[in-house]
Amino acid sequence: MHTEQALITVPITPDLIRGALTLEPTPQGVLPHRLPARARAQAADPQLAMAESQPSGVRLALRTRATVVELDTLPTKRIYVGVPPRPEGVYDLLVDGHLADQAVAAGGNSVIVDMATGSVQKQPGPVATLRFAGLSDRPKDVEIWLPHYETTELVGLRADSRIEPAPERSRPVWLHHGSSISQGSNAASPTTTWPALAASLGGVELINLGLSGSALLDPGIARAMRDTAADVISLKIGINLVNADLMRMRAFTTAVHGFLDTIREGQPATPLLVVSPLYCPIHEDTPGPGAFDVDALRTGKLQFRATGDPAEGAAGKLTLSSIRDELNRIVRERAADDPHLTYLDGRDLYGEADFADLPLPDQLHPDAVTHRRIGERFAKLAFDDGGPFSMTP
Repeated sequence: MHTEQALITVPITPDLIRGALTLEPTPQGVLPHRLPARARAQAADPQLAMAESQPSGVRLALRTRATVVELDTLPTKRIYVGVPPRPEGVYDLLVDGHLADQAVAAGGNSVIVDMATGSVQKQPGPVATLRFAGLSDRPKDVEIWLPHYETTELVGLRADSRIEPAPERSRPVWLHHGSSISQGSNAASPTTTWPALAASLGGVELINLGLSGSALLDPGIARAMRDTAADVISLKIGINLVNADLMRMRAFTTAVHGFLDTIREGQPATPLLVVSPLYCPIHEDTPGPGAFDVDALRTGKLQFRATGDPAEGAAGKLTLSSIRDELNRIVRERAADDPHLTYLDGRDLYGEADFADLPLPDQLHPDAVTHRRIGERFAKLAFDDGGPFSMTP
């Protein structure tokens, strides 16, 4: 019979971790990264650095008979002055693919951001220990999915029985890139972000490069995707380019071509699905930049608004409507020479009727219920028979 005294310390090695592209040694342990070092160095942007270090889709994958598993982590939590605190990051424990437990990590570091002044303060905090007990004493596959919105250093792993890497599944690998919506903003837990739900329903292994505020057609991210082995690939393009007001239509068109060309250098025949933006009324026909709604912030509510002028679209400023039209055109023309390239209108995942039923709480991001709807629809449209990712001959 296993006892607490019999807990075995297990080194946290790369073969225990899935969904991360690299692991960085730290004074405490290891930090999973969702982008390689070269891509991070080439876009030295604080927003990207934060997003890619938040381990959406990253999980420990273990094979064990343990009845007790303990994980020490050092989370970094972001606190925005004047805004209701974000819920604590959730760790999902799956046993043989089924949710068995959940936990949150007390303590950790804090980054306090004052959006009114732009000041950022960092406060160190203690390592947290998560304990999962009462597991069955039989061989089983155990996954611990890390919080999708908290930078998480892995410090220690213990169990009351031997731990080995979970056997590699024969399931296809799905590589996805998108914005904060793909990272999982407002999802209830890491296995209920829409990509994680779609991956579960589609029977695939997820590598999620959903990067909050950072789906900006960066060449370094395209190269990372080119060099990451995958059976199917999807790109969700649009919302960040509008709310960042990053480029005009002339640059957008060539940037999309360049991003796709780069991926095709390494994965010339991999099914590649381009997904246009979900429905978002504030930016459908109004360009960015996007901004916080100051009046809403004064009442303690986080909301976003568009600050551009709809008339500026004629001069090439991007809107969600114009992006959809251009992506559809680009994919249609490229598909003449690339039969594995397809297009999905994001409004088929979340459209105007969905907004009336499940409005975006902050005018930009879906809530937990909507993540489920989007994930289920994506799985049906992409992975079911006849879809671009169908594995049925």
